[in-house]
Amino acid sequence: MIAIIDYGVGNLASVRNAFIKLGFEAAITSSSEEILKADRVVLPGVGAFADAMDNLRRYGLDGTVKQVVQQGTPFLGVCLGLHLLFTQGEEHGIHEGLDIMKGRVVKFQLPRQYKVPHMGWNQVWPREDSRLFRGLPAGSHFYFVHSYYVLPDDDAVIAAHSDYGMDFVCAVEHKNIFATQFHPEKSGQVGLQVLQNFASL
Repeated sequence: MIAIIDYGVGNLASVRNAFIKLGFEAAITSSSEEILKADRVVLPGVGAFADAMDNLRRYGLDGTVKQVVQQGTPFLGVCLGLHLLFTQGEEHGIHEGLDIMKGRVVKFQLPRQYKVPHMGWNQVWPREDSRLFRGLPAGSHFYFVHSYYVLPDDDAVIAAHSDYGMDFVCAVEHKNIFATQFHPEKSGQVGLQVLQNFASL
């Protein structure tokens, strides 16, 4: 079973529906017990970094996420779920993240012709040995909605890059941890392939 963590931040149903379309059992839950027993765990999210961290703590799920990662369960963060994995976010001040991965979440500083938030379809260039992008051609288009991006301390965790007025990290992969800046559940067939790859690990 794939547990999709419900911590009061939207976009959960579309993630669940994508996994169900692929033939996997998926449940939206805020139960630590269910999450810790799941075969796979997904942390989706849209919204502000600080509010999301407050919600995780309020639900008592910040420790649960760390425990999931520590016990080796395949874990997927999506959009804000990618950001929360890092040490700190710089949205409306400096805020502490889960610190599962070392690094920062920073805002796009782009020439005027580039609108922020970055919203729409962009090409993604994964590293060749990525398990998350297995079977997908380099340069496939995925759907993005974000104003912030991650700066990992360790380049070895970078799974893919994209470009929007600058090169930025759009996916990470390390041991049992996977996360994307784009929304695979909104990215058509290539997005479903990413979810299929994750669910089949």
